[in-house]
Amino acid sequence: MALHRLTSIVIGVPEVAPVAGFYRDFGLEETPTGGFATRDGGEQLRLVTAEHRRLVELGIGAEDPDDLARVAASLESLDVTVTRAEDRVTAVEPVTGTVVVVEIAPPYLPPDWEPDPVNAPGHAVRRNARAAAIDRSGPVRPSKLGHVVLGSPDQAATQRFFTEGIGFRISDEISGIAGFLRCSTEHHNLLVQDAPLTYLHHTSWTLADVDEIGRGAAHLLSTDPTRHVWGLGRHWIGSNNFWYLRDPAGNFAEYHSDLDVIEDDAAWEATSIADLRALYAWAPPVPSEFILPEDIAARAAAG
Repeated sequence: MALHRLTSIVIGVPEVAPVAGFYRDFGLEETPTGGFATRDGGEQLRLVTAEHRRLVELGIGAEDPDDLARVAASLESLDVTVTRAEDRVTAVEPVTGTVVVVEIAPPYLPPDWEPDPVNAPGHAVRRNARAAAIDRSGPVRPSKLGHVVLGSPDQAATQRFFTEGIGFRISDEISGIAGFLRCSTEHHNLLVQDAPLTYLHHTSWTLADVDEIGRGAAHLLSTDPTRHVWGLGRHWIGSNNFWYLRDPAGNFAEYHSDLDVIEDDAAWEATSIADLRALYAWAPPVPSEFILPEDIAARAAAG
């Protein structure tokens, strides 16, 4: 796949300092340049001042200059203005105003680790020993940025920009509402969903397993229970475990693990569904603010 990962995001928020504190607690490491790095993906988040919370910029990794040329040509065929440089192509998604940068970048190198053995009825692989997860300590550190969910008032047009222009592929869809798009072998790196106005619904960050999700969420909630949004659960689309938390600007930040991987396009059967599987396989009741956050509803009502 010529495109291979999300490289970075820039999020705009009214007040940077409290949001920066949240992402430090979330497990991202502040860099000397003022950004935030994951454990294995490098610097992947920057925060800037904006009137309303929003996704300002989305970075996407490409393999070589030929890939950049193909992206530029595809965007120009959609009448999108493109700025070309030796190592990147930059364009603005017309509906949401998000700056999209496709840049030559090294691939994500996953950590070298072995999953803990898990016992099940009739299948005891861990014998005469306690689960290693109960003794884990220290801060939870996301391995990388996994995906971003972008609300668009013209979902079809924004999705077309990313599929026909940038080169994302469709993994699954929620009928008439949202598209799960990938630029890597992971099930989705970007979700474009229908919304009354442009906003960032959530970012999602990859952890090793469900124990790390629980540890990370427990740490964040121990100091501020109002950070909780929804979880613990497992999505049907993408199959991943999840827990959603809220930063001080209102953006949701998801811990996830065990996401589907699509290595053979021909072997994957994309679906378009319109039932509760669109939200979860199992989870606590879906809070109304997850469907439409209160601040976004208020802004939409105000016109």
